[in-house]
Amino acid sequence: MKLPGPDHPITIAANPKRVRVSAGGVVIADTTHALTLKEASYPAVQYVPLSDANMALLARTERTTHCPYKGDANYFSINAGGKTLENAIWTYETPFPAMADIAGHLAFYPDKVKIEEVG
Repeated sequence: MKLPGPDHPITIAANPKRVRVSAGGVVIADTTHALTLKEASYPAVQYVPLSDANMALLARTERTTHCPYKGDANYFSINAGGKTLENAIWTYETPFPAMADIAGHLAFYPDKVKIEEVG
């Protein structure tokens, strides 16, 4: 486990805007409670509460990855609009303590879904 610091900063903040995630015209998630995670020089990532996602459209996959800063990630595919988007979502179900705020949230690959900030 590594802790964020000056060499690898990570910040998590509430996004004041509404965030809508869709695939093939089908809304997968819609929330006013997204968290914006900014990590080092990577693009910002919107983490959406599980409660604001349509879990009926998601299917857990076998894929897992490990981040030395956040912990172990699990993945979901999206089944929407007659298509399956494999491993389009990741989540840290039990993140390391420094990243505890993202527990219970989903993040989406922007090249697989449409992520909009509304208002």
